[in-house]
Amino acid sequence: MHYAEAGRDDNVNVLSVEGLSVDFHTAEGKVRAVDDVTFAVPENKTVALVGESGSGKTVISQTIMGLLPPSAVISSGQVVLSDPSGEIDPVDIGSLDRKGARMRQLRGNRVSIIFQEPMTSLSPLHTIGDQIGEAVLLHRNVGGPEARELTQEMLRLVRFPDPKRALDAYPFELSGGLRQRAMIAMAMICHPALLIADEPTTALDVTIQAEILKLIKEVQSELKMSVLMITHDFGVVANMADEVVVIYHGRIMERGTAQQLFSNPKHDYLKALLNAVPSFHMDKDERLAPIRPIEVKADDLKQGRTECKVAPGEPLVDVKNITKRFGLRKSGLFSSSKSFVTALDQVNLTIRRGECLGLVGESGSGKTTAAKAILRAMEIDEGAVCYNHGDGLRDIADLTGDDLMDYRRRVQLIFQDPFSSLNPRMTINDVLIEPLEIHGIGTPSERADRARSLMSLVGLDARFLRRYPHSFSGGQRQRIGIARALALNPEFLLCDEPTSALDVSVQAQILNLLQDLKRDLNLTYLFVSHNLAVVDYIADRIAVMCRGRVVEIGETREIVSNPLHPYTQALLSAVPEPDLNTPLDFAALDENRASEPASWPEPFRLEAGVAPTLIEMEPEHFVCAPGLQEARALEGTAA
Repeated sequence: MHYAEAGRDDNVNVLSVEGLSVDFHTAEGKVRAVDDVTFAVPENKTVALVGESGSGKTVISQTIMGLLPPSAVISSGQVVLSDPSGEIDPVDIGSLDRKGARMRQLRGNRVSIIFQEPMTSLSPLHTIGDQIGEAVLLHRNVGGPEARELTQEMLRLVRFPDPKRALDAYPFELSGGLRQRAMIAMAMICHPALLIADEPTTALDVTIQAEILKLIKEVQSELKMSVLMITHDFGVVANMADEVVVIYHGRIMERGTAQQLFSNPKHDYLKALLNAVPSFHMDKDERLAPIRPIEVKADDLKQGRTECKVAPGEPLVDVKNITKRFGLRKSGLFSSSKSFVTALDQVNLTIRRGECLGLVGESGSGKTTAAKAILRAMEIDEGAVCYNHGDGLRDIADLTGDDLMDYRRRVQLIFQDPFSSLNPRMTINDVLIEPLEIHGIGTPSERADRARSLMSLVGLDARFLRRYPHSFSGGQRQRIGIARALALNPEFLLCDEPTSALDVSVQAQILNLLQDLKRDLNLTYLFVSHNLAVVDYIADRIAVMCRGRVVEIGETREIVSNPLHPYTQALLSAVPEPDLNTPLDFAALDENRASEPASWPEPFRLEAGVAPTLIEMEPEHFVCAPGLQEARALEGTAA
């Protein structure tokens, strides 16, 4: 086991956690969440606390912030916060009254936290300026105007596009990336000695994630503060951490410098976590190695399955020039005039029987809108979505009655968030039987057998059928979501970010499960994601979307190894790899131009109103290049 030495390089430890144990007193008895944990965070260094969900990472952060729930008790150990400036004496946070004046004086002032989900952490009723400025009013001897000025300066520091205007904006008016920047500004405005970043980039796009990581590094350098980075993403660890602490079930398995742990991991748990991470260097036939593998038992589902009549490799879904616009009501209480935002702009996609097409892009690029259009969950304004039932491609907009119900059976969706997509008042048995009841399939006993088979298929015990969704982990809930999607024996699955919020070990479980189901049940996938490493692992072809347009499409290996479009290149360069030898190039990150079609270089520049036509640059590799199309047209005219 590697050990981080306190005081290495003559650094003062801003935080020293010594022998910390935290117990939760529940109706079932005492549960130990943190067990004899010891580590330190040196001055102006970043320490990463790494582990799966339920390992105790967030409980440790709550202990440091004095935010433990009433049922939690610190049974032993110390959490000592020191101040390198010497303004305050070292203080044991664990011994303080969590609601006392001393803890309130430290919280948000000397130690701050960036929470995982900014939308639930920000008040929807108050402006960004008021929420950030509140910390200054509480901890600094300043008035309202000065607090507003300091808030504007902090928003500038975290790279808000228009800091003055942002002061009066509400959280719902901001994108996910800007909300996270607001959280960072709130945490840093009092110049804390220690910043805790609790999964600060989990649900963000790779480009926004790279910007946030760059931002944390820059502000850390400017304010000379220490960072405790809580994460399960080894790509983030490799790019941010000086030291790493690996935790499992409340106990530290290994700790040391990032160089030590990546170059020579000692503990089997750490090795298993590293093996579960998908990377761009994997062979096409190589499988991820999850810590807890799932054995797929598809025999029961194969028996009653109607085989798809479309030959492998033939078009199953054909999306032709679809356009979708959403109306935006202009400001003014009694105004009825509308403007429009184009979510899909003449999108063309062909999904072949038996393949997995990966659909990638930033939030707002139109990925989920395209998936909903294929599902016929929304009406499109122009174009057509055609599906092959075995007798040729038919426009799904023309389907009615039994034909539409048949289409609903053939096409199913796996949702991004399994918890909000499962009814909390229904048992898992009810969840799995409901699709069968709606479509009038089987007798009650046959449906019960089907539910048990589905649980077995996704590696869950049939005895769990009487439980409710809240009693399962995130990974187990996602497997239940997959089982529900398979209940009607579909041919085509739409996977909408099915692994974006999962730990690397659980993500490996789900990705392998989807691979096995595709093989055993001859399924076809549209896999929507912003994580290119995940798409590289599971997809046969990749389509890249930006601002409602498909800008590049081709074979997975060709796209990853030879990206031609500047937007695709920007997406790939922003993926943090779990390798110290391939760090992110923070200096080259271009925050605003990568997703601005009008700023792309020729021949890729795409002006408003120009049709996004794809050109075959290489065999089966298509790119949106209007300038090249125009040049070819001129050459043809001259000839």
